[in-house]
Amino acid sequence: MPTILAVSGSPSPVSSTHQVLTLAADRLAGRGHRVETLAVRTLPPAELLKADLQHPQLASAAARFAEADAIVLATPVYKAGCSGLLKSFLDLLPQFALEGKVVLPLATGGSLAHVLALDYGLRPVLMSMKPRAVAESFFVHAGGIRQGPGGFAGLEPAVGALLDEATDRFAELVESLSDRTAHTAAPRVLVSAA
Repeated sequence: MPTILAVSGSPSPVSSTHQVLTLAADRLAGRGHRVETLAVRTLPPAELLKADLQHPQLASAAARFAEADAIVLATPVYKAGCSGLLKSFLDLLPQFALEGKVVLPLATGGSLAHVLALDYGLRPVLMSMKPRAVAESFFVHAGGIRQGPGGFAGLEPAVGALLDEATDRFAELVESLSDRTAHTAAPRVLVSAA
């Protein structure tokens, strides 16, 4: 099964975005995928802003990204765009860091006006990194998140079901492209007799 890296672009240690990402990652793991998580907020900020790939933590994060077959990116939406933290991490990576990979963009936000931030803010950045495919984006409005005394207490049932559907569609896309790659014969080389 393909390896999936779930990347949290939230700067907060108690983040609804990270919790939504965890739900998606658990669903993917339940389908038999090997899922690893990377919380960008745990990377050293000064080195991240300088894009210092000589720093061991940044080099390790970039290597994990490169080794993954598919990526789930989760971000809170701030001012109609992805978090600066996630963007700084993406800027650290090589130009075509998504080449051959399938990507699922996830976001959380406080207003339905932020829904398009994924498709108009993040998707062009992802497409410039040459992914094999970008799955349909999924946005969770704050109204779809249940809060308890300790913070995040889950998703409203209808929102949870929609997240499961989006995650399953992503998994099917990853699996079908992985199967297609595994069963594709090497191209024949034609040699001209002339």
